[in-house]
Amino acid sequence: MSTLSRLAQVLLLALLLVAAAAAARAGEVRVAVAANFTDAAKEIGAAFDTATGHHAVFSFASTGQLFAQITGGAPFDIFLAADRTRPQRAVAEGLGDPDHLFTYAKGRLALYSRETGLVTGPETLDGDGLGRLAIANPQTAPYGAAAMQVLTHLGKRDRFAEDLVQGANIAQTYQFVATGNARLGLVAASQVAGHDDGSRWMVPDHLHDPIAQDAVLLKSAADRDAALAFMAFLKGPQALAILDKYGYAPGG
Repeated sequence: MSTLSRLAQVLLLALLLVAAAAAARAGEVRVAVAANFTDAAKEIGAAFDTATGHHAVFSFASTGQLFAQITGGAPFDIFLAADRTRPQRAVAEGLGDPDHLFTYAKGRLALYSRETGLVTGPETLDGDGLGRLAIANPQTAPYGAAAMQVLTHLGKRDRFAEDLVQGANIAQTYQFVATGNARLGLVAASQVAGHDDGSRWMVPDHLHDPIAQDAVLLKSAADRDAALAFMAFLKGPQALAILDKYGYAPGG
C-alpha cells in the first residue's frame, strides 16, 4: 500500500471519528408548543437542527391543553406557551425552572377572511350578513381571550353573541375560516403572514392585552444540554429573523 493510500485511510478514519463524536453529542429536545406558533416553530426547529446537530421534536396544541398535559406528567423538556400565565404557574408548581423563564415572542391578531376585499378594517364588523365569526376558545387559548377583548372594545360582543364559532386552538380557528366554515375569524397574524390570499386587518395592540408568549425549561427535561441549546437558539439572530417573518415581535 502506498504512503498516499495510508494517509487517505488515516484521514478517513479521523473524519469518521469526528462524525461519530458529534453524533454522540447530539441530543433530542421535546418541545410543547402553542398552536399559534406552529409554522414559526417548525422553521426555527429546522434551523436549530442544522446549526447545532440537536433535533427538536414538537407537540402542538392550545396553551391550556399543553399545560394540562405537563401537570399530568407528559414528557416535555420545554414549554413554549402563548401566554405568560401558564409558564409562571409551571414554575410556581415546581415544574419549571425559574432561571430559564423568558418571553420569546409577542403575538398579534388579525381579522381575516378568505374573501378578497371583505375585510377593510374594524368597520367590517358592522356589515350585514356576515355569518359566523371564528375565534379560539377564550378559556384555554390566549388568542381567544384577546379576541374577546377586541370585540368588547369595539362594542361587537353582543352583535356576534349568536354567531361565534370557537376553535379548540388558534390553528383550528384559522381552519374554520380557510375552509369557509366561518366567513371571518380573529386569527393569529402569523397565520396570514406568509400569503396575500383573502383580506385582513391587523388589529391594533391597544385593543387587547399584550399577547406575550413565554418559554420555560421544565425540570423534567431528559436532555438538559439539548434543551438549553434550543432556548439559547430561540434568542439568537436566526430565530429572531424567523419571528419577524411570521409577524411576531421579539420578546425583549
